Amino acid sequence: MTSDRTPRILGAILVVLLAAGPFVPQWAIFLITIALAKGLVVLGLLILLRCGLVSFGQALYYCIGAYTAGMLGRLFEVDGVLTLMLAGMVVAAVTAYVLGFLLARYRGIFFGLLSLAVSMILYGLLVKSETLGSSDGFNVLPSTLFGIRPADEWVRYAVLVVASVVAFVAALLVHRYLKTPLGSLAPAIKDNEIRVEYMGASARYAIHVNYVIAAALAGLGGGLAATTVGHIDPEMAYWTTSGEFIFITILAGTGSVIAPFLGALIFGIIQTVAFDISPNTWQMVLGGALLAVIVFLPTGLWSLFRRRRAT
Repeated sequence: MTSDRTPRILGAILVVLLAAGPFVPQWAIFLITIALAKGLVVLGLLILLRCGLVSFGQALYYCIGAYTAGMLGRLFEVDGVLTLMLAGMVVAAVTAYVLGFLLARYRGIFFGLLSLAVSMILYGLLVKSETLGSSDGFNVLPSTLFGIRPADEWVRYAVLVVASVVAFVAALLVHRYLKTPLGSLAPAIKDNEIRVEYMGASARYAIHVNYVIAAALAGLGGGLAATTVGHIDPEMAYWTTSGEFIFITILAGTGSVIAPFLGALIFGIIQTVAFDISPNTWQMVLGGALLAVIVFLPTGLWSLFRRRRAT
């Protein structure tokens, strides 16, 4: 799939989602919306992976976005889904900007473990905080759209509309960013960071910027997940949540900004079907799916589209 066709494909997907939404069952709308939320997080991981970095703590910003949305509703009765998403994005980006001065200095497994450690610190604080519901978390106010509360049967579709538009804009902006000089540094940093420094570019600065962007996208996804599910808890910052995002990234591949959303949707379908068939062993099905992808499609599911175009 050539890169110049990506905006048109994104636009076509957006139109299909908006047009088909009213005719899709409620459970399917919920599944797609959560896939969009997780896809936003994985979109940020895509940027980091192009730098050769794997973050095992991206759930930190996913949880920050969710708790920001929840606390705005709890303290100030803010319930606009778009407002909550943007607030989660801003708080996550500011947090990443501060932590980025530390993490941008590390590479490889040290970067991954340090990001995981920070995420688990947040998890521990949330579990011990009775004000924030401790391990049980708390409910999020029902969502509104520009101050209007849709009818019950249209609430999920309204959230899907906002989620689809936000995901479209985010994917398009990331697609454009990867073509900028700063975004184009990512593969060079992954291949030979020293050579990048010799060329006069700052690898640490580029990684810092990419880390903030990835965190902002995760916060955006966390805010969306909070308003969609209607409940948040510390498990959103736990290492297994970060593992899900890594799983989806490997499953989808990094060949296109569309891949994270496709991978998140397929992950959601596999998880739902596997849990329905075998509630006690559904993790084995996910593990088998990941193993199959690694063996037969080492660059992810998106490589299927590249192979099809090449033939």
